[in-house]
Amino acid sequence: MTPRALVIQHEDDDPIHLLGGWMRGLDLDVVEAWHGDALPTHLDEYAALVVMGGAMGALDDADHPWLTPTKDLIRLAAADQVPTLGICLGHQLAAVALGGEMGRNPRGRQFGLIEIGWSAAAADDPLFSAVYGAPRGLHWNDDVVVRLPESGVQLATAPTGEVQAARLAETVWGVQWHPEVDEPLVRSWCDEIEPEQAERELAAMVAGATELEGSWRPLGERFAELAGVRRAATTRR
Repeated sequence: MTPRALVIQHEDDDPIHLLGGWMRGLDLDVVEAWHGDALPTHLDEYAALVVMGGAMGALDDADHPWLTPTKDLIRLAAADQVPTLGICLGHQLAAVALGGEMGRNPRGRQFGLIEIGWSAAAADDPLFSAVYGAPRGLHWNDDVVVRLPESGVQLATAPTGEVQAARLAETVWGVQWHPEVDEPLVRSWCDEIEPEQAERELAAMVAGATELEGSWRPLGERFAELAGVRRAATTRR
């Protein structure tokens, strides 16, 4: 049986997009949480979990009540060693769920292609070793993780010091940038960005499209491999 991944989507304009196509060999079950889709209460049927980005904050459960069961599922995934990837908001949700902290970035919004400051730990990481050395990622965030969970390992640091990527538990990873996007998707987000800045960053994405795909396709492929290993291990039990 093909392994299945649960994808929690928080807004209509941040789907798993390119990353989903790169997760070869995984069937993706997308829960459109903002639309009222109910989240499962367990992950027994899934070999992996992906939590997408969104404009809300990781502590905004009162206004977005599905965030609470999302964090519950992240904790279950960590306890059961289900491979999990949190992207932007998903990264912050995973950090908070596992005992870390997030907050507004005192340096302001991160937007555009930003250099990735890999740590030595990323070279040997089960997931991020596949993309270690990738030069840039597309950032769009006001919030950042300000304290990792006790079990966390920082894998990348932004030029201005913010957490860019981390292993938050043995099989739970978070990434602050958006490996799933292309220029048309990011363009659809740009209403609130000063037009000249938006066009400059979008042009950089177009010019760097081959680089970005070469950087982040292996992330999707490796994540799918880890999910396959998880599926095989549970099937043998």
